[in-house]
Amino acid sequence: MIGLVDGNNFFVSCERVINPRLVGKPVAVLSNNDGCCVSRSNEFKSLGIQMGTPYFQLKERPDFNNLVFCSSNYELYGDISRRIISILRDEAVDVEQYSIDEAFIRPPSVELMEYGKRLRAKILKWTGIPCGVGFAATKTLAKIANHIGKKLPEGVFVMPEDPTEILSSLPVEEVWGIGRRMGERLRMRGITTAAELRDIPDSFIRSIGSVVTVRTASELRGVEAVVDKNYDADPDSVSCSRSFGTPVTTVDALAESVASFASQAAEKMRRHKMVAEGCNVYAQFGTACDSRWVERTVVFEAPTNATNEILNAITKIVGALYIPAVKYRKSGVVFFGLSKEDAARQMSLFDMPNESSGKLKKLYKTVDGLNRNFGRGKVFSASEGIKREWKMKRSLLSKRATTFWDELMEVK
Repeated sequence: MIGLVDGNNFFVSCERVINPRLVGKPVAVLSNNDGCCVSRSNEFKSLGIQMGTPYFQLKERPDFNNLVFCSSNYELYGDISRRIISILRDEAVDVEQYSIDEAFIRPPSVELMEYGKRLRAKILKWTGIPCGVGFAATKTLAKIANHIGKKLPEGVFVMPEDPTEILSSLPVEEVWGIGRRMGERLRMRGITTAAELRDIPDSFIRSIGSVVTVRTASELRGVEAVVDKNYDADPDSVSCSRSFGTPVTTVDALAESVASFASQAAEKMRRHKMVAEGCNVYAQFGTACDSRWVERTVVFEAPTNATNEILNAITKIVGALYIPAVKYRKSGVVFFGLSKEDAARQMSLFDMPNESSGKLKKLYKTVDGLNRNFGRGKVFSASEGIKREWKMKRSLLSKRATTFWDELMEVK
């Protein structure tokens, strides 16, 4: 059996952990630059406000002052997510983190309903996050079971051995892996429910769908077909980008943003013990309807994850991205050619051993440790800037109460 543990309205639930006054109120968490709703409390949903509704539109509602909005607090959400995954690894045989708020688990050989209740209670007690738990023979069925479990008082549901009745009432487009477009194609051919998708031959599915749809149908039959996705697996590339809170018009501000994103990506590479052969740097300008890009690529002298070496290389090409009088909306970096930092490499005839590499490794181990213990950004490169007026707008940001010493909650 496979279980799916999924945090209920995860971002909102995290906000309520550090601010219990939000419990029972209509709360929504906003996307980058306070753009639109990306997480909603049940009270907020009951008002009929849809996911993705722009924040500026909601300001026109007569009940706006009764609504509570929070900017996305990624440091808080990431830390609470890690705590939940730690609990799951203690309680389950195997854990596959699928996203920041959900994970598939292999439960031990116990009675599943009681196990699910106990697991859910432990997560709630230790982190304050309510979860839904669903068990079934496959990941796709576990997704459906989890969806049902979230609506039950106990928050847990075990899929019956024969799920035909449940699948017959589930619209085909609501099946994990199908979506609206494929759902429309299936409906045009008379396939309207999950049960009907399960029961048609694979040859027919291939004629109208893809291998993903065939795997989904197999999963609905109780046959595991979805490949594991390890959330913490070594990445093929590492990237970091953000939209600016205010348009960038100077080369210095553009360079600061690129340096900041490159530093964050370098830290991620070090966390995975990986190095990159080069980096693609880009910037976006224009309107949402007429978006344009400029980009440049740099190849490092040797694969690296050292921030200073990366910034030295990137600084030389940022000027080529800058166009006077242009208002930049976004910038980012993508590192490519990733490999393990201890992997053997063929040196050329002119390569010399880098005596400083050991010192750099110790330096950034210390830097990363300080930022991990005292909050990201406590130690940073001067080229990232101080004021950073281009930073993403988060005017409704709550405290990073679990990761920053100077923002810890106070008990009075």
